[in-house]
Amino acid sequence: MGEIKWSEKASSHLEAIHNYIAKDSKTYAIRFIKSLIKSTSKLEKAPRCGRIVPEFEIDRLREVIYQNYRIVYRIKNNNERVEILAVIHCSRDFKTTFSQEWELN
Repeated sequence: MGEIKWSEKASSHLEAIHNYIAKDSKTYAIRFIKSLIKSTSKLEKAPRCGRIVPEFEIDRLREVIYQNYRIVYRIKNNNERVEILAVIHCSRDFKTTFSQEWELN
């Protein structure tokens, strides 16, 4: 079974999402973040189950959708490790937002 690692940027995205939701309900904010994180657990067994990010069409750069959020990840070490790179709301301009934060080589 593979390993999932959350990047520092993705963790800061989770914190920002939590803080935004917590303005209305701290309880719901905690529940939402826990559910969002849980939605990535399938990547441990099947790292390629997410779709290739259509804006970049790079095989190792994939995403899963949870409610209105795109959870973008990179497959590393021959499918043994998944690195969550970003959690971006679907209403945002994805390509600009993601490209500003990450260089894709």
